[in-house]
Amino acid sequence: MKTRFVLFLTTLFCLSFGPASAQTSRLKPGFDKAEFIEMLKITGGFLDSVTIGDPTRCKRVYRSPIIGLDNVWDLWQRDDGVGVVSLRGTTLNAVSWLENFYAAMVPATGQLQLGPNETFSYKLAQNPRAAVHAGWVIGMAYLAKDIMPKLDSATKKGTREFIITGDSQGGALAFLMTSYLHSQRGSRLPADARFKTYCVAAPKPGNLYYAYDYEAMTLGGWGFNVVNSADWVPEIPLSIQTTDDFNPTNPFVGIPQAIRSQKFFKRVALNYAFKKLDKPTRKAQKEYQRFLGGYIERIVQKNLPDYRSPTYYKSNHYVRTGQTIVLLADDAYYQQFPNDPKKLFQHHLLKPYLFLGNRLN
Repeated sequence: MKTRFVLFLTTLFCLSFGPASAQTSRLKPGFDKAEFIEMLKITGGFLDSVTIGDPTRCKRVYRSPIIGLDNVWDLWQRDDGVGVVSLRGTTLNAVSWLENFYAAMVPATGQLQLGPNETFSYKLAQNPRAAVHAGWVIGMAYLAKDIMPKLDSATKKGTREFIITGDSQGGALAFLMTSYLHSQRGSRLPADARFKTYCVAAPKPGNLYYAYDYEAMTLGGWGFNVVNSADWVPEIPLSIQTTDDFNPTNPFVGIPQAIRSQKFFKRVALNYAFKKLDKPTRKAQKEYQRFLGGYIERIVQKNLPDYRSPTYYKSNHYVRTGQTIVLLADDAYYQQFPNDPKKLFQHHLLKPYLFLGNRLN
Protein backbone atom coordinates (compact mmCIF):
# COMPACT_ATOMS: atom_id res chain seq x y z
CA MET A 1 0.00 0.00 0.00
CA LYS A 2 2.83 2.35 0.91
CA THR A 3 4.60 1.52 -2.35
CA ARG A 4 1.48 2.34 -4.36
CA PHE A 5 1.12 5.65 -2.51
CA VAL A 6 4.73 6.62 -3.28
CA LEU A 7 4.23 5.64 -6.93
CA PHE A 8 1.08 7.76 -7.05
CA LEU A 9 2.90 10.80 -5.64
CA THR A 10 5.79 10.31 -8.07
CA THR A 11 3.42 10.12 -11.04
CA LEU A 12 1.54 13.19 -9.82
CA PHE A 13 4.84 15.08 -9.47
CA CYS A 14 5.91 14.18 -13.01
CA LEU A 15 2.57 15.18 -14.47
CA SER A 16 2.63 18.46 -12.59
CA PHE A 17 6.22 19.51 -13.23
CA GLY A 18 7.46 17.45 -16.17
CA PRO A 19 5.91 19.58 -18.94
CA ALA A 20 6.27 22.85 -17.05
CA SER A 21 8.21 24.56 -19.84
CA ALA A 22 5.31 23.95 -22.23
CA GLN A 23 2.73 25.04 -19.65
CA THR A 24 4.57 28.26 -18.81
CA SER A 25 5.53 29.20 -22.37
CA ARG A 26 4.81 32.86 -22.99
CA LEU A 27 5.81 32.96 -26.64
CA LYS A 28 3.09 31.72 -28.96
CA PRO A 29 3.26 30.91 -32.67
CA GLY A 30 1.31 32.95 -35.18
CA PHE A 31 1.15 36.60 -36.14
CA ASP A 32 -0.03 38.71 -33.21
CA LYS A 33 -1.07 42.27 -34.06
CA ALA A 34 -0.45 43.62 -30.56
CA GLU A 35 2.93 41.89 -30.44
CA PHE A 36 3.85 43.38 -33.83
CA ILE A 37 2.86 46.91 -32.74
CA GLU A 38 4.99 46.47 -29.62
CA MET A 39 7.96 45.42 -31.77
CA LEU A 40 7.40 48.41 -34.05
CA LYS A 41 7.58 50.75 -31.06
CA ILE A 42 10.70 49.01 -29.80
CA THR A 43 12.46 49.57 -33.14
CA GLY A 44 11.36 53.20 -32.89
CA GLY A 45 13.49 53.45 -29.76
CA PHE A 46 16.58 53.93 -31.93
CA LEU A 47 15.16 57.13 -33.45
CA ASP A 48 15.62 60.18 -31.27
CA SER A 49 13.80 62.57 -33.61
CA VAL A 50 10.77 60.46 -34.51
CA THR A 51 8.39 58.87 -32.06
CA ILE A 52 5.48 56.50 -32.61
CA GLY A 53 4.93 55.96 -28.90
CA ASP A 54 6.71 53.89 -26.29
CA PRO A 55 6.34 50.14 -25.79
CA THR A 56 3.80 49.28 -23.13
CA ARG A 57 5.00 45.83 -22.06
CA CYS A 58 8.75 45.95 -22.58
CA LYS A 59 11.64 47.62 -20.78
CA ARG A 60 15.07 48.13 -22.27
CA VAL A 61 17.83 46.55 -20.21
CA TYR A 62 20.86 46.98 -22.49
CA ARG A 63 22.11 48.95 -25.49
CA SER A 64 25.29 47.88 -27.24
CA PRO A 65 28.13 50.17 -28.25
CA ILE A 66 28.49 50.98 -31.95
CA ILE A 67 30.12 47.97 -33.61
CA GLY A 68 30.88 46.68 -37.10
CA LEU A 69 29.56 49.02 -39.77
CA ASP A 70 27.63 51.35 -37.45
CA ASN A 71 25.55 48.51 -35.99
CA VAL A 72 23.75 48.70 -32.64
CA TRP A 73 21.34 46.39 -30.85
CA ASP A 74 19.09 46.59 -27.80
CA LEU A 75 18.02 43.93 -25.34
CA TRP A 76 14.53 44.39 -23.93
CA GLN A 77 12.53 42.35 -21.46
CA ARG A 78 8.79 41.89 -21.67
CA ASP A 79 6.67 41.90 -18.53
CA ASP A 80 6.18 38.13 -18.84
CA GLY A 81 9.92 37.42 -19.04
CA VAL A 82 10.30 37.08 -22.83
CA GLY A 83 13.51 38.67 -24.09
CA VAL A 84 13.55 40.92 -27.16
CA VAL A 85 16.60 41.38 -29.39
CA SER A 86 16.13 44.57 -31.42
CA LEU A 87 18.55 45.36 -34.27
CA ARG A 88 19.03 48.92 -35.46
CA GLY A 89 18.36 49.81 -39.09
CA THR A 90 20.27 52.04 -41.47
CA THR A 91 21.48 55.36 -40.07
CA LEU A 92 22.60 58.59 -41.74
CA ASN A 93 26.20 57.46 -41.36
CA ALA A 94 27.81 56.62 -44.72
CA VAL A 95 29.34 53.49 -43.18
CA SER A 96 25.86 52.17 -42.42
CA TRP A 97 24.91 52.62 -46.09
CA LEU A 98 28.13 50.91 -47.10
CA GLU A 99 26.84 47.77 -45.38
CA ASN A 100 23.76 47.91 -47.62
CA PHE A 101 25.67 48.52 -50.84
CA TYR A 102 28.03 45.60 -50.21
CA ALA A 103 25.47 43.43 -52.00
CA ALA A 104 27.51 40.62 -53.49
CA MET A 105 26.42 37.20 -52.26
CA VAL A 106 28.48 34.91 -50.04
CA PRO A 107 27.73 31.31 -49.05
CA ALA A 108 25.30 30.99 -46.14
CA THR A 109 27.84 28.74 -44.42
CA GLY A 110 31.40 29.90 -44.04
CA GLN A 111 33.87 32.07 -42.17
CA LEU A 112 34.67 35.77 -41.96
CA GLN A 113 38.09 37.04 -41.01
CA LEU A 114 37.39 39.99 -38.71
CA GLY A 115 40.88 40.40 -37.27
CA PRO A 116 44.45 39.10 -37.58
CA ASN A 117 43.63 36.22 -35.24
CA GLU A 118 39.84 36.40 -35.24
CA THR A 119 37.64 34.22 -37.42
CA PHE A 120 33.86 34.19 -37.20
CA SER A 121 32.26 30.92 -38.31
CA TYR A 122 28.60 30.82 -39.25
CA LYS A 123 26.04 28.36 -40.58
CA LEU A 124 22.85 30.10 -41.66
CA ALA A 125 21.37 27.29 -43.76
CA GLN A 126 21.70 23.58 -44.39
CA ASN A 127 21.58 23.79 -48.18
CA PRO A 128 25.09 24.28 -49.63
CA ARG A 129 23.56 26.40 -52.41
CA ALA A 130 22.11 28.92 -49.95
CA ALA A 131 23.71 32.36 -50.21
CA VAL A 132 23.21 35.68 -48.43
CA HIS A 133 24.08 39.38 -48.64
CA ALA A 134 27.76 40.01 -47.86
CA GLY A 135 27.30 43.33 -46.04
CA TRP A 136 24.59 42.07 -43.74
CA VAL A 137 26.63 38.99 -42.85
CA ILE A 138 29.32 41.39 -41.57
CA GLY A 139 26.73 43.27 -39.52
CA MET A 140 25.28 40.02 -38.18
CA ALA A 141 28.74 38.74 -37.22
CA TYR A 142 29.69 41.82 -35.19
CA LEU A 143 26.28 41.93 -33.55
CA ALA A 144 26.37 38.21 -32.72
CA LYS A 145 29.69 38.64 -30.93
CA ASP A 146 28.01 41.07 -28.54
CA ILE A 147 24.63 39.35 -28.42
CA MET A 148 25.77 35.82 -27.54
CA PRO A 149 27.22 36.65 -24.08
CA LYS A 150 24.04 38.55 -23.17
CA LEU A 151 21.79 35.70 -24.26
CA ASP A 152 24.02 33.21 -22.46
CA SER A 153 23.59 35.23 -19.28
CA ALA A 154 19.83 35.53 -19.82
CA THR A 155 19.37 31.80 -20.43
CA LYS A 156 21.33 30.97 -17.29
CA LYS A 157 18.84 33.11 -15.38
CA GLY A 158 15.98 31.12 -16.88
CA THR A 159 14.98 33.04 -20.01
CA ARG A 160 14.41 30.62 -22.86
CA GLU A 161 12.16 32.64 -25.18
CA PHE A 162 13.22 35.56 -27.35
CA ILE A 163 11.71 37.75 -30.04
CA ILE A 164 14.10 38.99 -32.71
CA THR A 165 13.11 42.17 -34.50
CA GLY A 166 14.41 45.00 -36.63
CA ASP A 167 13.25 47.36 -39.34
CA SER A 168 14.87 48.18 -42.68
CA GLN A 169 18.51 47.07 -42.49
CA GLY A 170 17.68 45.82 -39.01
CA GLY A 171 15.01 43.60 -40.56
CA ALA A 172 17.53 42.09 -42.98
CA LEU A 173 19.88 41.50 -40.06
CA ALA A 174 17.02 39.90 -38.11
CA PHE A 175 16.66 37.22 -40.81
CA LEU A 176 20.34 36.30 -40.57
CA MET A 177 20.47 36.61 -36.78
CA THR A 178 17.51 34.25 -36.47
CA SER A 179 19.33 31.69 -38.60
CA TYR A 180 22.52 32.12 -36.60
CA LEU A 181 20.87 31.80 -33.19
CA HIS A 182 19.01 28.69 -34.31
CA SER A 183 22.37 27.19 -35.31
CA GLN A 184 23.70 27.81 -31.78
CA ARG A 185 20.97 25.84 -30.00
CA GLY A 186 22.38 22.80 -28.30
CA SER A 187 25.90 24.27 -28.17
CA ARG A 188 26.28 27.86 -27.00
CA LEU A 189 22.56 28.21 -26.32
CA PRO A 190 20.17 25.76 -24.64
CA ALA A 191 18.57 23.24 -26.98
CA ASP A 192 15.11 24.38 -25.82
CA ALA A 193 15.70 28.07 -26.59
CA ARG A 194 12.83 29.42 -28.67
CA PHE A 195 12.84 32.31 -31.13
CA LYS A 196 10.13 34.27 -32.89
CA THR A 197 10.98 36.88 -35.50
CA TYR A 198 9.34 40.04 -36.80
CA CYS A 199 11.25 41.56 -39.73
CA VAL A 200 9.79 44.97 -40.58
CA ALA A 201 10.29 46.79 -43.91
CA ALA A 202 13.17 44.44 -44.60
CA PRO A 203 15.04 44.11 -47.90
CA LYS A 204 15.70 40.68 -49.39
CA PRO A 205 18.43 38.86 -47.39
CA GLY A 206 19.53 36.07 -49.73
CA ASN A 207 18.75 33.66 -52.53
CA LEU A 208 15.94 31.16 -52.99
CA TYR A 209 17.78 28.33 -51.23
CA TYR A 210 18.37 30.49 -48.16
CA ALA A 211 14.69 31.47 -48.23
CA TYR A 212 13.63 27.82 -48.39
CA ASP A 213 15.81 26.99 -45.37
CA TYR A 214 14.65 29.99 -43.34
CA GLU A 215 10.99 29.34 -44.09
CA ALA A 216 11.29 25.68 -43.13
CA MET A 217 13.07 26.67 -39.91
CA THR A 218 10.35 29.16 -38.89
CA LEU A 219 7.44 27.05 -40.15
CA GLY A 220 4.37 27.11 -37.96
CA GLY A 221 4.20 30.83 -37.22
CA TRP A 222 7.67 31.61 -35.85
CA GLY A 223 8.88 34.15 -38.39
CA PHE A 224 7.15 37.07 -40.13
CA ASN A 225 8.19 39.56 -42.78
CA VAL A 226 5.95 42.63 -42.50
CA VAL A 227 5.90 44.91 -45.55
CA ASN A 228 4.01 48.03 -46.60
CA SER A 229 2.88 47.42 -50.19
CA ALA A 230 3.87 51.01 -51.07
CA ASP A 231 7.42 50.64 -49.71
CA TRP A 232 10.22 50.12 -52.26
CA VAL A 233 12.87 48.93 -49.77
CA PRO A 234 11.53 45.33 -49.54
CA GLU A 235 12.00 45.17 -53.33
CA ILE A 236 15.80 45.46 -53.10
CA PRO A 237 18.53 44.33 -53.66
CA LEU A 238 17.96 44.08 -57.39
CA SER A 239 17.63 40.46 -58.41
CA ILE A 240 19.22 38.83 -61.44
CA GLN A 241 18.31 35.23 -62.20
CA THR A 242 20.43 33.11 -64.50
CA THR A 243 19.96 29.50 -65.54
CA ASP A 244 22.61 28.61 -62.93
CA ASP A 245 20.18 29.60 -60.17
CA PHE A 246 17.75 26.77 -60.90
CA ASN A 247 17.72 23.42 -59.14
CA PRO A 248 19.98 20.81 -60.83
CA THR A 249 17.00 19.13 -62.47
CA ASN A 250 15.56 21.76 -64.81
CA PRO A 251 14.63 22.14 -68.49
CA PHE A 252 17.65 24.31 -69.29
CA VAL A 253 20.24 21.62 -68.53
CA GLY A 254 19.58 19.65 -71.68
CA ILE A 255 19.32 22.58 -74.09
CA PRO A 256 22.97 22.63 -75.28
CA GLN A 257 22.91 18.89 -75.95
CA ALA A 258 19.55 19.14 -77.71
CA ILE A 259 20.89 21.92 -79.92
CA ARG A 260 23.98 19.91 -80.83
CA SER A 261 21.77 17.08 -82.06
CA GLN A 262 20.13 19.32 -84.67
CA LYS A 263 21.18 19.70 -88.29
CA PHE A 264 23.84 22.31 -89.01
CA PHE A 265 21.78 25.38 -90.02
CA LYS A 266 19.11 24.74 -87.41
CA ARG A 267 21.84 24.19 -84.81
CA VAL A 268 23.45 27.54 -85.65
CA ALA A 269 20.14 29.39 -85.42
CA LEU A 270 19.08 27.77 -82.13
CA ASN A 271 22.50 28.25 -80.57
CA TYR A 272 22.46 31.94 -81.52
CA ALA A 273 18.98 32.41 -80.06
CA PHE A 274 19.80 30.62 -76.80
CA LYS A 275 22.97 32.65 -76.25
CA LYS A 276 21.10 35.89 -76.91
CA LEU A 277 18.70 34.95 -74.11
CA ASP A 278 21.24 33.46 -71.70
CA LYS A 279 24.24 35.77 -71.95
CA PRO A 280 22.68 39.12 -70.88
CA THR A 281 21.71 37.91 -67.41
CA ARG A 282 25.09 36.23 -66.92
CA LYS A 283 26.89 39.40 -67.95
CA ALA A 284 24.71 41.54 -65.67
CA GLN A 285 25.34 39.20 -62.72
CA LYS A 286 29.07 39.36 -63.34
CA GLU A 287 29.04 43.17 -63.41
CA TYR A 288 26.95 43.42 -60.26
CA GLN A 289 29.34 41.12 -58.43
CA ARG A 290 32.37 43.03 -59.70
CA PHE A 291 31.04 46.38 -58.50
CA LEU A 292 28.92 45.45 -55.46
CA GLY A 293 31.49 42.84 -54.44
CA GLY A 294 35.12 43.57 -55.26
CA TYR A 295 34.87 47.35 -55.56
CA ILE A 296 32.73 47.88 -52.44
CA GLU A 297 34.84 45.37 -50.51
CA ARG A 298 37.86 47.66 -50.85
CA ILE A 299 35.88 50.51 -49.28
CA VAL A 300 34.68 48.18 -46.50
CA GLN A 301 38.30 47.30 -45.73
CA LYS A 302 39.11 50.98 -45.24
CA ASN A 303 36.63 50.92 -42.34
CA LEU A 304 37.41 47.36 -41.19
CA PRO A 305 41.11 46.97 -42.13
CA ASP A 306 41.40 43.35 -40.98
CA TYR A 307 38.25 42.13 -42.73
CA ARG A 308 38.67 39.49 -45.41
CA SER A 309 35.69 38.31 -47.43
CA PRO A 310 34.76 34.70 -48.15
CA THR A 311 34.75 33.70 -51.81
CA TYR A 312 31.70 35.28 -53.40
CA TYR A 313 28.81 33.10 -54.47
CA LYS A 314 28.15 33.47 -58.18
CA SER A 315 24.58 34.73 -58.01
CA ASN A 316 22.46 37.82 -57.44
CA HIS A 317 19.14 36.04 -57.31
CA TYR A 318 17.71 37.80 -54.24
CA VAL A 319 14.19 36.76 -53.22
CA ARG A 320 11.61 37.81 -50.66
CA THR A 321 11.95 35.62 -47.59
CA GLY A 322 9.73 34.45 -44.75
CA GLN A 323 5.99 34.39 -44.19
CA THR A 324 4.91 37.77 -45.51
CA ILE A 325 2.34 39.94 -43.76
CA VAL A 326 1.26 42.53 -46.32
CA LEU A 327 0.13 45.92 -45.02
CA LEU A 328 -1.94 46.88 -48.05
CA ALA A 329 -1.84 50.58 -48.92
CA ASP A 330 -5.29 51.80 -50.03
CA ASP A 331 -6.95 55.14 -50.78
CA ALA A 332 -7.22 56.01 -47.09
CA TYR A 333 -3.50 55.34 -46.70
CA TYR A 334 -2.50 57.49 -49.69
CA GLN A 335 -4.58 60.37 -48.33
CA GLN A 336 -2.36 60.29 -45.25
CA PHE A 337 0.88 59.40 -47.03
CA PRO A 338 0.71 60.51 -50.69
CA ASN A 339 3.39 59.55 -53.18
CA ASP A 340 6.03 62.27 -53.39
CA PRO A 341 9.16 61.85 -55.57
CA LYS A 342 11.00 64.21 -53.23
CA LYS A 343 10.34 61.94 -50.23
CA LEU A 344 11.99 58.66 -51.16
CA PHE A 345 11.34 57.10 -47.75
CA GLN A 346 7.77 58.35 -47.35
CA HIS A 347 6.39 54.81 -47.24
CA HIS A 348 9.35 53.24 -45.43
CA LEU A 349 9.07 55.13 -42.17
CA LEU A 350 7.60 53.72 -38.97
CA LYS A 351 4.54 55.97 -38.92
CA PRO A 352 3.08 54.55 -42.16
CA TYR A 353 3.75 51.04 -40.87
CA LEU A 354 2.02 51.87 -37.60
CA PHE A 355 -0.93 53.40 -39.47
CA LEU A 356 -1.43 50.26 -41.55
CA GLY A 357 -0.61 47.91 -38.67
CA ASN A 358 -3.33 49.42 -36.50
CA ARG A 359 -5.85 48.75 -39.28
CA LEU A 360 -5.14 45.02 -39.43
CA ASN A 361 -8.08 42.85 -38.42
